[in-house]
Amino acid sequence: MISVEGLSAEPLFGLPLPEVWFGLMFALLATFLFLDGFDFGAGAIFALLDTDHEREAVLAAVGPFWDGNEVWLVVFGGALFAAFPAAYAGLFSRHYLLMFAILGALILRGLAPEMYEQRHDELWQRAWSVAFVAGSVLAPFLLGIFAGNWLVGNEGSLTLIGLVVGVTLTLLTVVSGAAFLQLKASRELPSAVSTYGEIAVVGYLVAVVATLGILAVRLPDGIAALLDPLVVVLVVASIVLAAGYVLTLRRDQPLAALTIAGVMTYGLVTVVARIMYPAIDPATGATVRETIVSTLPLNLMTLGAALLLPLVITYFIVLYSAFSGPITPEEAY
Repeated sequence: MISVEGLSAEPLFGLPLPEVWFGLMFALLATFLFLDGFDFGAGAIFALLDTDHEREAVLAAVGPFWDGNEVWLVVFGGALFAAFPAAYAGLFSRHYLLMFAILGALILRGLAPEMYEQRHDELWQRAWSVAFVAGSVLAPFLLGIFAGNWLVGNEGSLTLIGLVVGVTLTLLTVVSGAAFLQLKASRELPSAVSTYGEIAVVGYLVAVVATLGILAVRLPDGIAALLDPLVVVLVVASIVLAAGYVLTLRRDQPLAALTIAGVMTYGLVTVVARIMYPAIDPATGATVRETIVSTLPLNLMTLGAALLLPLVITYFIVLYSAFSGPITPEEAY
């Protein structure tokens, strides 16, 4: 039987809970970047479409999902705050303006489709189309800036590594978005959507190379950190996956392409986590084990997560099952 004394004495089942929560936190972030990433990417592609019919198809495709997908960002922030409160405080105090900008972009992305549908006036819809695209592009770009600066411990926000990682993440969302739109609305959209995905995946690989070059100079361990076996395997795998992505799109296999985009997203986040570990806040040098909360709350959080996460996952399974299959603008937003 579990007792308060037992929960206070040692981690549950002798597990390395600081590392478990570090991994869980980045898994939550990767889930958000993939699921909301294809929404962001669809919003970026929205800017390249010519007709109202095509734009309505994009809104119909992302409409059932985008607000639910943002849950994963909230859960990521909650996990960081609950498990590593000192790191949370340091990161958010150093980058609070950037956090507000990210929040503003997310609000704009969410508000714009609602307002777009309120009036069928050309000027009105054009203005909210611009807002939708801006929010969809700025949100991953700003999140990438945050991630890049977090990784190398920069205290400022507008830095070279931040900007390059921002571009990298934005391109990856377009990769996911193109595959998602081909899966959900290929009959309503031009074939050029696949081409946008192919261009984006090439740009993504170029941006990854640029990011690695900057990290080789900026990281304390330099090139040695990038030669970690897991990092090398994941980078090489990204090249192979990119080729597979292009091939599956050209063979009209959008589900396979979307799956590949998801694997690439999780791979990118894993590279970031591997390079960062054992630090949790490189700016201060604080490590995972130094900043983790005490044993009792850590064990209680672990039990809570073990109960709640399956419920959240079940909700998303039901959501995506209910809205599976191609859709049309008539099902609209």
